[in-house]
Amino acid sequence: MEEYIVSARKYRPASFDTVVGQRALTTTLLNAIRTNKLAHAYLFCGPRGVGKTTCARIFAKTINCTNPNEHGEACNQCESCRAFDESRSLNIHELDAASNNSVEDIRELIQQVQIPPQTGRYKVFIIDEVHMLSTAAFNAFLKTLEEPPSYVIFVMATTEKHKILPTILSRCQVYDFARMTLQNTVDHLRYVAQKEGYTVDDESLNLIAQKADGGMRDALSIFDQMVSFTGGNITYQQTLDNLNVLDSDYYFRLVDHFLKHEVEPCMLILNEIIQKGFDPGIFIGGLAAHMRDLMVSRDAQTLPLLEVTESLRQRYQEQAQRCQPRFLYRVIKLCNDCDQSYRTSRNKRLQVEICLIQAAQDEDVSAGRRPKILKPLFSAPEAQPQVQQSVAAANNQTQATPNATQQRPTTPNATQPSATVSSGNTQNGNTQPTSGIRTEIGTASPQGVKMRTFKLGTFGPSLRNTQVAENTAEPTPQKEQTAEIETVEKTGLPLTAHELELAWRRGANMLPKDYKALATRMETIELNIVDDTHFEFTVNNDQVKNAFHAIMPFILKQIQEQFNNSAIAYDIKITQQEVRPIMSKDEMLKLMIENNKAVEILKDAIQLEMN
Repeated sequence: MEEYIVSARKYRPASFDTVVGQRALTTTLLNAIRTNKLAHAYLFCGPRGVGKTTCARIFAKTINCTNPNEHGEACNQCESCRAFDESRSLNIHELDAASNNSVEDIRELIQQVQIPPQTGRYKVFIIDEVHMLSTAAFNAFLKTLEEPPSYVIFVMATTEKHKILPTILSRCQVYDFARMTLQNTVDHLRYVAQKEGYTVDDESLNLIAQKADGGMRDALSIFDQMVSFTGGNITYQQTLDNLNVLDSDYYFRLVDHFLKHEVEPCMLILNEIIQKGFDPGIFIGGLAAHMRDLMVSRDAQTLPLLEVTESLRQRYQEQAQRCQPRFLYRVIKLCNDCDQSYRTSRNKRLQVEICLIQAAQDEDVSAGRRPKILKPLFSAPEAQPQVQQSVAAANNQTQATPNATQQRPTTPNATQPSATVSSGNTQNGNTQPTSGIRTEIGTASPQGVKMRTFKLGTFGPSLRNTQVAENTAEPTPQKEQTAEIETVEKTGLPLTAHELELAWRRGANMLPKDYKALATRMETIELNIVDDTHFEFTVNNDQVKNAFHAIMPFILKQIQEQFNNSAIAYDIKITQQEVRPIMSKDEMLKLMIENNKAVEILKDAIQLEMN
């Protein structure tokens, strides 16, 4: 029975032209060998499984070849090449620094450096995982590394370049190996499958390459695993089942439901994925990657960033054309936020479900600077439209009560530019006269409900001419009071306690950090609704009142947007604290006696006197 050799060793490159994905580095090394411009120390850096140690061995074999070909590659026929292939060459020494990292190990290596090669031109020392050497070992190696004998070449390999001392880096030529691209990995796996006589489709190879994450050795190991599982006939579904990878079809289906604003199917797909044993956190990461692939598929310039097979590329392009960039950016942001909060959340599944619900909502909900609000999952019955007040009814009401107007005190925020005075309100289609006229500071012209507005300058007597107005029995025609009436359209909802509380707390949460103390105080304040467009609250003192005046324009804007009603206004009241007079001791005793006669009896019994 023939001995089995894993694909990573069986198909390990034996020459520079067979190295996959490192064409620039292999060309540089070949040119240095052909021109005989060899450095005394090399450092190969890069991720795992990309060919660092393989290139070091090929390099050591090639520089000792006595009969290289026209391209500078080893001939594989001379005694030096045959000794290397049979692992009996005395000119090539490999040291595993992970298990030989002490000063004593480096001293033994330095002693071997002093012995010249018996055959060949160079004595090559390959030190793998060199970053594992201790600091003392690095320092002991410095002098030899800087000035080795002319026949000695050091080739060091590491996956963690940042752990190498700068004094070591400065003495080496550094070569940075790149990760394997998806296409390079797929092509090499297809080559191995053809050599071995296996049948495999491109989708399966693409999935294996993605799982390997840029490492050729990992890809070949996964490939061997799939061959053992399928017996050499590898299919896409078997690859999904064996590697425990989520099918991209789930993500395509989810995006289709997102575009249709369908929440329920998204929840069912998530439940199906969890039932198959996948972690919701892995699912969110995959969804974010899928949205990123859709984003780069929209533009021909970024399409090369999409590392998938041709058939899957067409599917990405087709779905990407149905997605607006704003939608893609929003869902990517949602997935990223969910991934960050997933690790610290107690209810991890709920975090993912909220992310899916928000992704399926209409993107206008989160547009601009408005807060994100989850829309209802199920449709509610529409509210009855409010009957508009007619202009004729407003005119009749004004004529009926021309002098019975009494202005309500306005809010202290008197710096706003506009003022609206309403003569009544409308509820359930009926006009109800109010007890007075309210001046609303800082509100824009409402829309939808017909109201009457007056110019304050022509309504009522002037404050500067109060004395004249009192002494005048009948106003002259020139001083006759007039009221200009305008019909303004207003749309909006009346104040409700629950919605007002939500808008109030949302505004508090959106305040800057400088107002954290004030935002905390807002959570304890009780809001009182006066009427459909007016609310009030109470604070302790004038200082707190002034602080609220500074932030209320921002809070009021949130409330007006919540109810779509720009006529909403507010009042701030100050708690009336009982003022207790300062009393002397005699006065206090006298008051106690008045309230309780037993105190007087006790006073006389003990002959109490107040000093």
